[in-house]
Amino acid sequence: MNALKNWWNNFEQKHPKASKWVREGGLFFIFSNLVTVVQYIIYAFLPNMLGLGLAGMEWSWPAIPARLFGIDFTWNAIGYDVLYDAAGNVVIGGGVGYLIAMLAGSFLAQCINFPLQRNITFRSKGNPWYQAMWYFIAWVAITFVVNSINCVWVAVASQLLPGWIYNLGTTFLMGGISMVVFFFVFKIIFPEKKEEK
Repeated sequence: MNALKNWWNNFEQKHPKASKWVREGGLFFIFSNLVTVVQYIIYAFLPNMLGLGLAGMEWSWPAIPARLFGIDFTWNAIGYDVLYDAAGNVVIGGGVGYLIAMLAGSFLAQCINFPLQRNITFRSKGNPWYQAMWYFIAWVAITFVVNSINCVWVAVASQLLPGWIYNLGTTFLMGGISMVVFFFVFKIIFPEKKEEK
């Protein structure tokens, strides 16, 4: 362990900028993956808890009809199609129930992620309210972009794969794209701590 610590200290002294990126990137990756697990649990279980009533309600925007691999669905930036089995019965995994689960899981993950990334990864001392406002704006924008991709995945994958697999795909899609974009958002909204003179 001491050898690793000595190696890191030596690397940090020789390459301060690179070591900072490695430390931040490593911590960011660890924390982001931990909150991705929270998201997956919510995506997997909350739609079932909300029940068929909400799974059978459809709300989406802008609701553009689309077809992919012989599967009809509605493309939207927010919201999900109601999903049906072969007999035409509503199944859990779409509709307002899935939208609520997706938003709740994503938002809760960000509530956990924000203080971890701000205080530990980026060691920011900036105004937390200002940073939280920009973080929220970034989360909303990223959610719309990622959801517009995810609605295609959910519509197609739900017809071809078991629920646990497409929920896993949703988690990696939502979390993976968001993680990459959020890293650079954090680099902007969490400015480096000023050195004390």
